[in-house]
Amino acid sequence: MRIRGLRWWIVVLVFLAAVSNYIDRQTLSALAPTIQADLGMDDRDYANVVNLFLVAYTIACLISGKLVDRLGTRTGTAVFVVWWSLANILTAWSQGLRSMGTCRFLLGLGEAGVWPAASKVVSEWLPARERALAIGLYTMGATIGATVAPYLVIPLASFDYAGNLPFINGFSGQGTGWRVAFVITGLAGFLWLIPWFALYRRPRESKLIFGEELALIEEGEASAVVEEKGWTWGQVLSFRPVWLLLLGRLLTDPVWYFYQFWFAKYLNTGRGLDQGSLTITWIVYAAAGAGSLAGGWASGLLVKNGRSPVQARLWIMLGCACLMPLSPFIAKAAGLSLTMTLAACTVFAALAWLINISAIVVDVVPKHSIGTVFSVVAAGSTLGGIAMNMIVAAMVSGPSSMPAGFLDQGFRALFGPLIGAVEGRGYEPWFLAMAFLHPLALLLLWAGGIHRRSAPWLKGNAGST
Repeated sequence: MRIRGLRWWIVVLVFLAAVSNYIDRQTLSALAPTIQADLGMDDRDYANVVNLFLVAYTIACLISGKLVDRLGTRTGTAVFVVWWSLANILTAWSQGLRSMGTCRFLLGLGEAGVWPAASKVVSEWLPARERALAIGLYTMGATIGATVAPYLVIPLASFDYAGNLPFINGFSGQGTGWRVAFVITGLAGFLWLIPWFALYRRPRESKLIFGEELALIEEGEASAVVEEKGWTWGQVLSFRPVWLLLLGRLLTDPVWYFYQFWFAKYLNTGRGLDQGSLTITWIVYAAAGAGSLAGGWASGLLVKNGRSPVQARLWIMLGCACLMPLSPFIAKAAGLSLTMTLAACTVFAALAWLINISAIVVDVVPKHSIGTVFSVVAAGSTLGGIAMNMIVAAMVSGPSSMPAGFLDQGFRALFGPLIGAVEGRGYEPWFLAMAFLHPLALLLLWAGGIHRRSAPWLKGNAGST
């Protein structure tokens, strides 16, 4: 049996993996007020747990791409899905800050791997003109996961287990609701493995693909110089676009991390919304999904109309950067409706940007090293997320009376004056800072010459810089 449009069914599977990934990730932030109360964690404790996730995520970014390149897309992706699903289930047995931090660290080690794997799927299964759209579609899965998470986990956490399912309540103890939420969301990843193993092969190895679709996937690659051996670390680190894209994501991804980890808490403490009302965050996550799809579609349209892939991505990124100065008005808006509208606009732009900067990696790196390069670039993303987390925690908590941990000590050694300037001032300075990050990153990419890049590996000079 052959399946028409098989490449898009493959993209759907990656989309569903991204949904699962983000539901598992967002379960903690959606239930943060409840979990913090049950486990006696303050905002700095919450920030430390998030940082443990991000530290693990950064470590995994540096190795997961190389692992996917070596294991292959099919096996490598499955390994990461199993890992993060188990870590999410284990979170249900957390008893305090240390055990919660350990479980989130393990989650971070697993969750990072899906993104270099997804980029490798795109490079294997999509022609250049469809790649940004495919990246937009599976990234929309992440935003849909973030949108769905509050509606899924808040009812699970609020259910009366003592009255309706006393055996579960007796087994789980205090915090039964949020513990059950972690178990159920974690189990979803194991169900995903069934269609993945049934459908995924490289295009030329698949018995399900039609010949004309295979020809479409391989269009424009007939003249490519095939290099079976992946790049060494020296080749990766000497390739200038790696550093440009890493710095670009380091500067801009903190915006998306803020909306993932802190926006619900901002609505809770800054706007007075209770735990049940935080389902309103679906608005910004839906906007993120729309931005993912629109960003990929728009740059794909420019490519179809004759623009080079890299230049097409940059034109869309310019439009996104022009929307980000709306951010400071979020904190100043008088009503919740205007706050959510402005937040939706900036998140739309941030995700459209993210799709296109991710697509540039696929545009300029050979297939055999996509996973490795993508993971190095993604490490810049998580480093930016850690920095954001430290800054926002200082903003909302003020000076700490507790001894500083190693992350706090290191960050203060580098950015002590900055922390001192914003400490205890609330969320408003961060909303102001988000106005400038994307324009600054775009200037950096342009000054570095990324707009002059095409796919050098197609010309047979993969190691050029």
